[in-house]
Amino acid sequence: MSLIALDASKCVRSLSKESECNKCEIICPTGAIVVGANPLPSINFSSCVGCGACDAICPNEALSLDDFNPSNFFFDFLEDNENLISCRKNVPCIAALSVEHIISLAILKKEIVLDMGHCDTCDIAHTCKPQILKNCEEASYLLEAMEDEAVIKLEDVGFLGKGEVKEGDRREFLRSINLTTIAKGKASFEQEVKKATDELVEHTLGKTDIALLKQKRIPQRRKLLFTAIKRVDKPSVFHIVDASEVTFTSQKIMNEETCTACQMCYRLCPTGALTSDIKNSKVDFDPFLCIKCSICHDVCEPDAIKLSGSYNVKEFFEPEVQNLVSFNVRRCDECNAVFSTNSSDKLCQRCKIEEEEARALWGITDDM
Repeated sequence: MSLIALDASKCVRSLSKESECNKCEIICPTGAIVVGANPLPSINFSSCVGCGACDAICPNEALSLDDFNPSNFFFDFLEDNENLISCRKNVPCIAALSVEHIISLAILKKEIVLDMGHCDTCDIAHTCKPQILKNCEEASYLLEAMEDEAVIKLEDVGFLGKGEVKEGDRREFLRSINLTTIAKGKASFEQEVKKATDELVEHTLGKTDIALLKQKRIPQRRKLLFTAIKRVDKPSVFHIVDASEVTFTSQKIMNEETCTACQMCYRLCPTGALTSDIKNSKVDFDPFLCIKCSICHDVCEPDAIKLSGSYNVKEFFEPEVQNLVSFNVRRCDECNAVFSTNSSDKLCQRCKIEEEEARALWGITDDM
């Protein structure tokens, strides 16, 4: 049976306690992933069936399976003369492939067939099948907007490989296909013990994870999408699509009046989609690097950063950094430190807080 792993340094919940991301918990068909009081997801390894749906839906690829790597599958599939993707052939579940993977494979293969023939008898279909259908609908929608003729077919092929289990529950099937993996020694004794532990295992940030938190990393699936798009012709028109139909990237709008120049949005952005300059005099945004993890929205106290209601397909072909807001850079009248502001403030945020605290201690009010 597959072993799921969490890279705490990639989980957006590690970046702030304000993060509301719980996509992995929602998609897990067995309730093996729980997001509770602990900032990071807790995992019951014994309940996990290794479908990989959590990996595909995680915006920053923080979750992974020990015996299935979507990027490795991507390149193996491109070398394969066939175009069938099946849970009984080459993936643990079709839900283990993200929208970006599906778009990239369709672009390069021109036609892919997703085998839905086992879904009706599958124990995890109640969450995974709807997700597969949503992913394919979104991928097809964007391919049409890109004017690409690639085809994504959903067919009840019901592929059965040699020596595979025809009937039985999902876990027994996954055990059977992983015997080879265990025989090759990929799963250590400690991993097998972890898989047998029928309790929620909490995760915490280690020193290495904390050191990696500040690194800006682009997910592998985004790199694959970028590579695939580079190999196709640009559409005759850059169409505007409904942003609510796009789950893996976004375009943003900043309210200049309410933004306080606190710097939190671009400091916490895990991919570097939000950036500034050395003076912190602005906030720029690169839509193609956005993974729609919502961390910037979750930490913005004045709710100044908003999602645009539309997305321009041009960002796939001609990515362009956009300026969301610019600030004035001043020296604080009190401490002489340089600070950014979009108001007429003459004191930096720290000195403003200290002054407010002092006025409160002295009993001075604004009315006096």
